[in-house]
Amino acid sequence: MNTITFNQHFGNLSHYLRAFALKLTKDATTAEDLFQETAFLAYKNRAKFQSGTNIKAWMGTIMRNTFINEYRRKKRRNELFDYTPNDYFLNSGNVSTYNGGEENMTLEEITKLVDRLDEKLRKPFLMAQQGYCYDEISQMTNAALGTVKSRIFLARKALRTKIIDLYDGRPVGNAA
Repeated sequence: MNTITFNQHFGNLSHYLRAFALKLTKDATTAEDLFQETAFLAYKNRAKFQSGTNIKAWMGTIMRNTFINEYRRKKRRNELFDYTPNDYFLNSGNVSTYNGGEENMTLEEITKLVDRLDEKLRKPFLMAQQGYCYDEISQMTNAALGTVKSRIFLARKALRTKIIDLYDGRPVGNAA
């Protein structure tokens, strides 16, 4: 295929290729890089294109393979996609929020709240806090795995509610 014909075909398919690149990468800048790399590879290998075949599929395959190869290269280097803005940490400045929750709520207060939980909720919750996995808790308590997960969830929810009720309208450090 000569250069003029190739350029005409590529121009007609550029909208499709840009959309396909955006679908693969989910990022406009990375999609543009993929589009450019595809254009380069397709132009470089235009002599390998067989006339009479589907040029749209041929270029789409080049793009897909380029994307996969780049993904694998980044995976080997542990550089997978990072969608956080580049200026996230730079623009944080002196803005910070102080959280005195650990200082104001004592372990004794938390222990009292946990002790007030129903036994069915307290036991799996404490076992999870001690580092047991759900399967181990399920076997030790003779309860189904789903039941164990539900009870731990309900214990956390009950504790959250009790803490809110206990400290509603008062500084956290003034609990009785």
